[in-house]
Amino acid sequence: MATLKDVARETGLAVSTVSRVLNNRGYISEETKKSVYDAMKKLNYQPNEMARSLSKQTTNTIGVIVPHISHPYFAELISHIEAAANSRQYKILLFNSKYRDEKEKEILDMCNRNRVAGIILCSGTVEMDKFKGIDYPIITIERCLEMGTAAVECDNLKGGRLAAKHLIEAGCKNLAIISGVRGNFMPADEREIGFVEVCAEYGVKHRELKTDQTQYNSTEYHELLEKLLSGRDIDGIFASSDLIAAQTLQVCAKLNIKVPQELKVVGFDDVFLSSLTTPTITTIHQPIKEMAGMAISLLIDAAGGKIVPSRTTLPVSLVKREST
Repeated sequence: MATLKDVARETGLAVSTVSRVLNNRGYISEETKKSVYDAMKKLNYQPNEMARSLSKQTTNTIGVIVPHISHPYFAELISHIEAAANSRQYKILLFNSKYRDEKEKEILDMCNRNRVAGIILCSGTVEMDKFKGIDYPIITIERCLEMGTAAVECDNLKGGRLAAKHLIEAGCKNLAIISGVRGNFMPADEREIGFVEVCAEYGVKHRELKTDQTQYNSTEYHELLEKLLSGRDIDGIFASSDLIAAQTLQVCAKLNIKVPQELKVVGFDDVFLSSLTTPTITTIHQPIKEMAGMAISLLIDAAGGKIVPSRTTLPVSLVKREST
């Protein structure tokens, strides 16, 4: 079985340099990293994770907490987080907080037992006070920072403004927004604020609909949408996710409402689903890949003792497709 010394001998590097690469400590050139990883692959060298964790008090494992696994947005986010972690030689330990409102302690205990380097928190149902006193970083994605180390968000306010302006410029005069979960404020709620601001600026009628926790957990919005659109006077809808926008198209088909001729629809996220529907969905592009990469970088930097910005906001953009 190959050893650390064998890898060092193969690369011509010092054992300490190879160790720094494996533990991601200090500056190492990409050329040196590649040389070490190529040698590890050639020699089939497997680092002793347990020994490394005992010496460092942490492993190269990151806890990731999401409220959904099957939801298109979170499925895509998880994929990008895993890819970004893997590129830095980290693994993820995934937790689904759906229907687990009282199990934060169980999640935290598992993170502690696995000696995680930190946690990326994407769930709005997990109570932050359960994380008091932990000594590793918590990076939040699209939720309020509260006690976390750093927050990563997209420009939700601008996204709402872009959606409203696009619908108005497309000729809509009676709009509706289907927003976040009632009574659970999240950064995504700023989409509604931006949307309402633009409607007020243009003097355009609008309705604001909140969803509830049951709808969010089940990802089922058809009943809400049918009530909105039956006997409707709505000619434009801004859905706070592409999933809701896709279900809007289904309800329109059921009620014989032509999109975009009679109703125009804008979603949010720009996940793969938005390009698969008929018609395809005009949406606000959220830089999910970049947000995932930023969260991983902030966590690793914070775990290494570096000072990181408390809040990072990444830009959004309008992607025009067939639904408008």
